[in-house]
Amino acid sequence: MSTHAEPPGTVSRFHTCPLCEANCNLEIRVHDREIVSIRGDDADVFSHGYMCPKAPALAQLHDDPDRLRSPMIREGDSFREVGWDEAFAEVERRLLPILERHGRQSVGVYLGNPSAHHVSLGLYTRVLLHALGTHGIFSASTVDQMPKQVSAGLMFGTALSVPLPDLDRTDHLVILGGNPMVSNGSLMTAPDVKGRLRAIRARGGRIVVVDPRRTRTAEEANEHVFLRPGTDALLLAAMVHVLCAEKLVRPGRLAEHLSGLDEIERIAAGFPPEAVAHACGVDAATIRRLARELAAARTAAVYGRIGTCTQEFGSIASWLVDVLNVLTGNLDRPGGAMFARSAVGPANTQGAPGRGKGVRLGRWKSRVRGLPEAFGELPSACMAEEIETPGEGRIRALFTVAGNPALSTPNGARLTRALASLECMVSLDIYLNETTRHAHVILPGASGLEQPHFPFAFTSLAVRNFARYSRPAIEPAPGAMPEWRSLLRLAAIASGQGAAADVDALDDFVFEQQLGKSLSSPHSPIHGRDPSEIRAATAPVRGPERLLDLAIRTGPWGDAYGARPEGLSIAKLLASPHGVDLGPLEPRIPEVLRTPSGRIELAPEPLVGDLERLRAFLRESSSRDGMVLVGRRDLRSNNSWMHNLETLVAGRPRCTLQVHPDDAARLGLADGGRARVRSRAGDVEAPVELTDAIMPGVASLPHGWGHDVEGTRLGVARAHAGVNSNRLADEGIVDPLSGNAVLCGIPVEIAPA
Repeated sequence: MSTHAEPPGTVSRFHTCPLCEANCNLEIRVHDREIVSIRGDDADVFSHGYMCPKAPALAQLHDDPDRLRSPMIREGDSFREVGWDEAFAEVERRLLPILERHGRQSVGVYLGNPSAHHVSLGLYTRVLLHALGTHGIFSASTVDQMPKQVSAGLMFGTALSVPLPDLDRTDHLVILGGNPMVSNGSLMTAPDVKGRLRAIRARGGRIVVVDPRRTRTAEEANEHVFLRPGTDALLLAAMVHVLCAEKLVRPGRLAEHLSGLDEIERIAAGFPPEAVAHACGVDAATIRRLARELAAARTAAVYGRIGTCTQEFGSIASWLVDVLNVLTGNLDRPGGAMFARSAVGPANTQGAPGRGKGVRLGRWKSRVRGLPEAFGELPSACMAEEIETPGEGRIRALFTVAGNPALSTPNGARLTRALASLECMVSLDIYLNETTRHAHVILPGASGLEQPHFPFAFTSLAVRNFARYSRPAIEPAPGAMPEWRSLLRLAAIASGQGAAADVDALDDFVFEQQLGKSLSSPHSPIHGRDPSEIRAATAPVRGPERLLDLAIRTGPWGDAYGARPEGLSIAKLLASPHGVDLGPLEPRIPEVLRTPSGRIELAPEPLVGDLERLRAFLRESSSRDGMVLVGRRDLRSNNSWMHNLETLVAGRPRCTLQVHPDDAARLGLADGGRARVRSRAGDVEAPVELTDAIMPGVASLPHGWGHDVEGTRLGVARAHAGVNSNRLADEGIVDPLSGNAVLCGIPVEIAPA
């Protein structure tokens, strides 16, 4: 967005874009509360002026007339705008009787993807969860990334100890099931992925993309290998076999930190390339070559993303990605797959370095199907049945926080029916959308530019260590309530303090809890210090900035309240609007490990135990034929709510069913015609797009569309409705270790509509 004539008094505000994981810094020209222009911040230490087409849409999002500005209470089939006090009183009126009659397990919570992109939600949602005391917690993680968190936790000890490809130094990059040119990186914070990938090739490196589609990333690569959806784990296991059988295993300095190498060699013997080739659709010679080239590269990294997670073997595939990185000696070395060191002190920087409690999975199970929890969450795929099924513990009240599960979770039609049956539903959201139309109370948040921003989760996933904090680029509108205050008021209701509780006192309590933990931990840099000294020195504001200041100053790069004068604080970040560069990733093993053994668990028992399921799949693969469905991403469309912004949906329709011409001829489909796609869960109609960029036997629909329902307030999205591909996903099938939904490789029948 730009203009040639700026009004007098226009000023620059620097603000991190909150729309995806890249976290590019923006220069926003503002006059009063009006946005004059948005462009990339050329001086930023991490994004260097890059921004994608989504960033200018922040202005449309801010001004969107459909965006909610006032709380809403549902009355029959319509909504009425109310004041904040009336809205919270209505929450209390509906919620408390349910808690009294049915207990705390009768309440569920769904956390949407934007929860990880806003510092207020990231810090204060946990307060609400603690106050509710329920096991019924669901999130977008189990429709996206939980397998990677599970495998990383079992191997290295914490959920966010995810090895990241060192894009700026690697010589050989293998990408499976990821399209970072479009996603801007996923579980990999990397502004200007296109530039970074092109730099690999420019310095003589090699990029190989393994994917059922020839994506934009594949077009930039040296080689693209078609792979049958859902068979990534078989391909990876066969590559491990080659390394072991041909004596190419060279873990280097990691050898003394490994546990389970002999077990990996035993497992790999059962997956020779010749045995998996037919199931994968990749010939044995190619599999062997891919493994040998990986082993021969001077430096290399294997990166697997959403396609490796959203399948029946997501946890196994995620695990084997890092087994390959370990066996080739590329884990934790420059140019390989490395660990970030976040400024906010995540779990892999806390406690005694090199050893910890590790992770425990399945501490409780879902009521109906007995699916295990992972990192405190139950699978989103079981949310509908937990609402619908009578009996003790049935979910009767639901909170949704910045999420649209009616579109984004499997079998959205069933979940939609379940949402309509709730006795109490409260949504924190900026839109009246396909999910929140069922709410009894909607509490709006501010626009992305009216909020502070720190990439809380994503500094743990960045390909270069950095820190950057943005205060709101635009002052919130009069009468607006920050999300953190809404969450504290909800927590007060849930804990019995009432809708009129003193929010400032609650915020003080939250801060004191965090301060107490830091002061009492023998590994904290402020252990044993006078609490009054720390209170006096902490950022003199309430809310997320105060908590963030404490986390940064006690984190691995912090100033420890004067003990490390060169370190970071909120004050230092505010004085550095273009960010602070903390340098390239550095080797962190063994310090980063938090496993009970203090070693890399190369063969964790839960993952090894799940291999029999993969073997059974391989034995039955010869009988599997027919079409399968995969999703796809678009640079202008990461989430369903972005479809209400005209600049992001303009141009040719993108919600099309991509089919290979050979399949189209066999099925009687015509380019531009319409097709009916049917699965066990449901059916949809979509326009057909013929392309040889997709593997024969595979069809593709993007996710996040399906805006053709009544009762929403999404004018632009409704005009570009598209179809909801997740209506075809079977909620009865999940990756058993992580509970992740299966959205990739869905068996479908396709016919002309």
